[in-house]
Amino acid sequence: MVSDTGVAKLGGKMRMLGDAVIIRHTLFSLPFALVAILLETGGHPTLRSLVLIVLAAASARNAANALNRVIDADIDARNPRTSGRHVPTGKLSKKELLVFSAIMGAILVGSAAMLNWLCVALLPVAAILTGGYSYTKRFTWLCHFWLGVACAAAPMGAFIAIGGRFEPRYFVLAGAVALWVAGFDILYALQDIDFDRRAGIHSMPARFGSTSAQGISALCHLGTVGGLAMLPLFWPLSWAYGIGVVAAAALLIAEHVVVRDGSERHVRIASYSINEVVPLVILVATALDIYLL
Repeated sequence: MVSDTGVAKLGGKMRMLGDAVIIRHTLFSLPFALVAILLETGGHPTLRSLVLIVLAAASARNAANALNRVIDADIDARNPRTSGRHVPTGKLSKKELLVFSAIMGAILVGSAAMLNWLCVALLPVAAILTGGYSYTKRFTWLCHFWLGVACAAAPMGAFIAIGGRFEPRYFVLAGAVALWVAGFDILYALQDIDFDRRAGIHSMPARFGSTSAQGISALCHLGTVGGLAMLPLFWPLSWAYGIGVVAAAALLIAEHVVVRDGSERHVRIASYSINEVVPLVILVATALDIYLL
């Protein structure tokens, strides 16, 4: 029998793990996986496939972020902005995060095995994408695009889970998501320009400067809006979805206006807070279009 103290300690540890991997940021990729499900099933997925895809997407994201905290622990400890994170301060050990990552990985493998053979066959690719991101910043400023592709695996994986095959049209949404994530990750890196340059960490802002990096980010988000606007060419979407794309575009424009202030607070608002809303807008617009029109 577990004592109340033991339950409280376990609960506290789970809360710290949730804080460490920022579970709420599952909102970045999961809504786009749901969009893919709605598009490919015409809004009528089976409960089984819906649950398994959500489990796979959420577990993959959380496994990757836990692993990132372990791999980047030394960098986080040296960076004043991140030195207060859980591993550098000793609130969590690397072992605890690795165990958490392994559990999430097991959920991913189990979910994929219950979907179809192609999902299982592509697991090594998913592992390389999610596990490799943390190392890319050590040798290339293209690391933001690696992260974008890794996050785009969520909608692509959902498409494959439903269809059991690759279709060229799947790459339209996946490409839009990849550019969207790369764009806001470039903005997020604005906070660490000076540290990255001193520590030899590669990023767009460190390599090209703040102004140029913001321009590259804006081009990425222009590509995102273009990709989202193309979806009605491949799926029967109409004006409700179009309004959602316009709203998402407005949010992305606001993001680039906000980040011009240059303060750490505004960079966080631009790169995180606004981008938690963008995929939800597209999801709601897609759902309204499919179910009501």
